[in-house]
Amino acid sequence: MTATERSETAEVLEALRHVWDPELHDNVVDLGMVRGVDIDADGVATVHLALTIAGCPMRTQLRTETESKVRAVPGVTDVRVVMGEMTKDERSALMARARKKAAERAPDTEVPGTTRVLAIASGKGGVGKSSVTVNLAVALAARGLTVGVLDADIWGFSVPRMLGLGGRLGGADGKIHPIEQKVGDEGGLLKVVSMGSLVDDESQALMWRGLILTKALEQFLTDVRWGDMDYLLVDMPPGTGDIQMGLARLLPRAEMVIVTTPSVAAQKVAVRAADMAKRGYLRVAGVIENMSSFTCDDGDSYALFGSGGGQALADDIRVPLLAQIPIEPSVAEGGDTGAPAALGEGPAAVVFRALAERVVTEVLPPLEMAGCTVRMLAAANGALR
Repeated sequence: MTATERSETAEVLEALRHVWDPELHDNVVDLGMVRGVDIDADGVATVHLALTIAGCPMRTQLRTETESKVRAVPGVTDVRVVMGEMTKDERSALMARARKKAAERAPDTEVPGTTRVLAIASGKGGVGKSSVTVNLAVALAARGLTVGVLDADIWGFSVPRMLGLGGRLGGADGKIHPIEQKVGDEGGLLKVVSMGSLVDDESQALMWRGLILTKALEQFLTDVRWGDMDYLLVDMPPGTGDIQMGLARLLPRAEMVIVTTPSVAAQKVAVRAADMAKRGYLRVAGVIENMSSFTCDDGDSYALFGSGGGQALADDIRVPLLAQIPIEPSVAEGGDTGAPAALGEGPAAVVFRALAERVVTEVLPPLEMAGCTVRMLAAANGALR
């Protein structure tokens, strides 16, 4: 390639930096969508674009904008756009880039950057998502960790009752303060925020729609003085609506765990939550199968809600099956009385504690800051004062 050809190609690439994918909010060059640029002796520029999927709804818009921007480059007489489909590896790289960009653009929240964020989601209601959130939170806190619980199921709030929390959220200096609850003998602490701690009566219906719901989530993240936390568990509403999209925008570093029951029907619905996570560029960390089986006193087990759904979902979206939580009366009783089963004894408690162990050692270990550069610099600055 001659110096002139290199210069012309560079100008075309610079022009393509002004072609934006409206869904990914970045230009096609930085997203890795431009596979190549060829300019022949007659000045005809051929741009090879790789789309995320062959039937991309932005196909026509991207073609039109590419032709318009490149045609304005001096020396280009015509433009041809050749569109292909990304490979799986290319799509993964694009999603990583898009997620990094989203993190850089994310609005400021009160959630510390060192806090690990787990969004507990489900495709449908009734699978025990809130029960899993609460029991995992107390199992983590029982290890001596500080764990935030954000009840983002604005309509269906249930976390205060499940944790036995009374009273209302307080505040000072223009910020809301979470309700705090000590857990175990290791110095563990829960910090809880829920709409249930703001309403006068838990039977009160909140008839809010999309924009208000998203604004409520934003206030819970930006107007709550969370303080230091090892983890923030977000109890998501079921489905794939406004709250889910708002979380992806506000906390793009969040990881998602999907809760399902063993039935194939539930698994088919839960896969939509995984698809939503991918579209929002959130990593799915794993699947939890709830209500896995019931074991009688004589030792016989019964799959009351079917079997295989959790593993099938995990295999389908290529993530690990993190736990299979058995059906046990203590789980439901604990949710009604504010005494989470994870703090007691029995098969479910054992599984929840094993799940907490897996989270901190494998799925999403706490960020250790003691030896990092930031902490070392802070200590050095303190010593110089």
